[in-house]
This record gives sequence, structure tokens and C-alpha cells, in this order.
Amino acid sequence: MAGRFGTDGIRGRVGDEVTADLALALGRAVGSRLAGHGSTVVVGRDTRRSGEMLVAALTAGLAGTGTDTVDLGIVTTPCLVHASCDPRYAAGIMISASHNPAPDNGLKVVVGGRKADDRTEAELDALIDAAASGDAPNDRLGRLQADPDAIERYLGHLSEVAGSTFDGLRIGLDCANGSASGVAPALFRSLGAEVTVLFDAPNGININDGCGSTHPERLAETVAAAALDVGFAFDGDADRLIAVDERGVIVDGDAVMGICALERLAAGTLRNNVLVATVLSNGGLERAVVQAGGRMVRTPVGDRHVLEAMEREDAVLGGEQSGHIIFRDRSTTGDGLLTAIELARAMRGASLPLSELTGRIPRLPQVMLNSAVRRRDQWQADYAFVAAVERAALEMGQRGRVLVRPSGTEPTIRIMVEGDDAHQIDRIARELAALAEARLN
Repeated sequence: MAGRFGTDGIRGRVGDEVTADLALALGRAVGSRLAGHGSTVVVGRDTRRSGEMLVAALTAGLAGTGTDTVDLGIVTTPCLVHASCDPRYAAGIMISASHNPAPDNGLKVVVGGRKADDRTEAELDALIDAAASGDAPNDRLGRLQADPDAIERYLGHLSEVAGSTFDGLRIGLDCANGSASGVAPALFRSLGAEVTVLFDAPNGININDGCGSTHPERLAETVAAAALDVGFAFDGDADRLIAVDERGVIVDGDAVMGICALERLAAGTLRNNVLVATVLSNGGLERAVVQAGGRMVRTPVGDRHVLEAMEREDAVLGGEQSGHIIFRDRSTTGDGLLTAIELARAMRGASLPLSELTGRIPRLPQVMLNSAVRRRDQWQADYAFVAAVERAALEMGQRGRVLVRPSGTEPTIRIMVEGDDAHQIDRIARELAALAEARLN
């Protein structure tokens, strides 16, 4: 994969990895590679203060290649992706660092409703390195355009999916002081819900700050105290969802996927009876799906891998424990608002509270430890460590799993052990973590 692009576009600290110069260069690269004179690129951003600067630089880069820009302003990533499916647009660019803290930001390129593939990202990266300069003459510069109906088209799509699902429901929303703040409360009220809202006052520096899908504790307290039916916590760009049941218990992405998978299996709408999840999803999820007559396909971590497997298996449901869930018959990307709608539909269809539905998805004890090591990418070359991992897997047998993987962002090895016996998995995880630090430094 290209140097600057990770699993979710370019992302990093503003002023260091992500700069106005980089956005300008990316605009030129996208204009040169994907668009050009007479073409249009649609752009959106989340609520970070740096977003305005990056939009300005990106737009300048696009204009220099003769590419027009439609700036949607503050929108969710799923809304930007939905807009990018319009054939009028050669590509879309979302400026967001998703669930990361406010000092970070990111640049994600989408083409035809999905993230740019590895080859395209590598070509864009090379064009950025080439540092192309020189703009088109005045009469061939790109211009700023408007698409005032793009957001309404997206919300209309969600409303159509929801139907009467939310009539009379009492729900809590945590908007993470992010992109959902301007759309989620109004959407769910229009759908008939009674809505209690938290963290919907973005100021450019408070996105994801002690709130949202990575910190749903306040929402959990509010749902329990106010006796609400359910709570929904989004991340900064609203492509993730973590739920809260009526008792104030947090419900992660595995449970949400499991509930929706079982509901679709019962209705005959889980295509090919397949759920796609990553290697980090809990084994209890797989047990529930298999017992209900389905099967689970596992992928490496990252929604790109999830979507690729969904297309390969012709599956309609897949996602990650973090709450990034894709309903491929509804959307081409993870969408927190859509996931909230699908979860509520499952609750309505079963006529059961979320706590009872969650109880159908068992959760196996799981321990995950990070070992700081210098040779994270060479762990498979160390005979003693590999042999220890193999012995641990044999000890677990069919009652659990052992997973070792290098971090993509830190000098660490991540060790996950899962099984029925909490004491056993804790012992195995600690032994492997200690051995990794002794052998891989």
C-alpha cells in the first residue's frame, strides 16, 4: 500500500502528518488522476477546526487542474459517500479523522461510493511526491459549485429504510460533538422518536472528547436514569455506532451485528446466510450465528477487508466490533445512523427490549495484551515464539482461539486469547506477552 495511505485514507496529527500543503497536493493529484477539466469532485468534512483549512487547500488544488468542487460543508462520512455515488461526480473526498481526537484529521478519497483501491491510492501518493505545480489559466480553472439537495437525498434514503420503526420510541443520542450533531436529532424526531441528545455542540476542538462511540458512558447513565428504550452513540464522522440497552448496558458492534444477523436469518434476508466479521470479533458471535443456521467469514482488521469479503461472498451484512457495520443492501459503507435504524427494526420485529436480544449473543472471555517490541513485523521468524503460539493454540483446541498480529501504527505486538476458561486464557496471554517482549526486542 502507498506510504501515506493507511486502511482509512491519510490520517495523522494536523501540522505534522496532515497539512494544508498535503491537502493542496492531494487536490492536484485527484484532479489529475480522477477528474480534470469539466469534472466535479464532491467534498465534505467533520467538525474539526482544521477542516476549513484543509477544504480550502484541497479546493485550490482541484481548481488548479480545472476540476470543479462541490463543498457539502459539515456532513457525515456516509452522507459524503452517498453523494459520491451520483454519476455527476468523478470522486469524493472526506476530511475527517473519524473517532480520533480533535488534533488529528484525515483525507479519504472515495470513487463510486467506495474507498479508492490500493492501486489508485498508490498512484495518488506518487503524484503527491512528484510535487506537481502550475495551475490552469483563468478561463480553465475549476469553480466552486453547490448541491443543496445532497444531504436531503441521503436523509430521505434513511427515512425510507426506517419507515415507522421509531414511532413512540424514547431514544438517547450521543453525537460525539461531530458530524451527526447537525442531522441525527432532527432525523430521528422526524421519524417519530422522542429524542434526548448529548454532545451535539461542536466547537472545533471537542469532537470525540470524552463522548461518542469510544466513550459512551455518559449516554449509558442517561438512558438508565431517564428510562429510555435505547441509546445510540456515534463517532466523529458517524460511520460507527455503539448502542446502549434500556438498563444502561453498553452494546458493542459484535452484539449489534449478531442481533441483526439473527433477525435476518429468521426472515430469510441474510443473503447466503453469511455474516462477515474480522478476526477480532468475539467467538460467541460466531457460535450464535452458526447455531441459528448461518456461517461467519472472518477477515483481517479493517472495513476495507470486510467489504471485499462481503462482495466475494455476496453477503449483505458485515462489520467490526468497534461498531463500523456495513449493510451492503442499503449502503456501500459503514453508517452509524443506518445501523441505529437497522437495530431498532430488529427490536421492533422481535417486540423485545435490546437487553433480551443482546442476551442471545454470548460473549466468550477474551484477553488482549499489547507487548512493546522492536521487531513487530518479524515475529513469525522467531522459532521459539512461534512454537509457543502453536502450543497455546493446541491447548485451546476447539474451545478458543489465539491470535497474534503486529500493530499497524505502534511498535507493539497484539496478543488476543479467547475461550471458555477465563483463568486459562489470562495465563496464556500473559505468558505469550512476556515471551514476545523477551524474544522480539
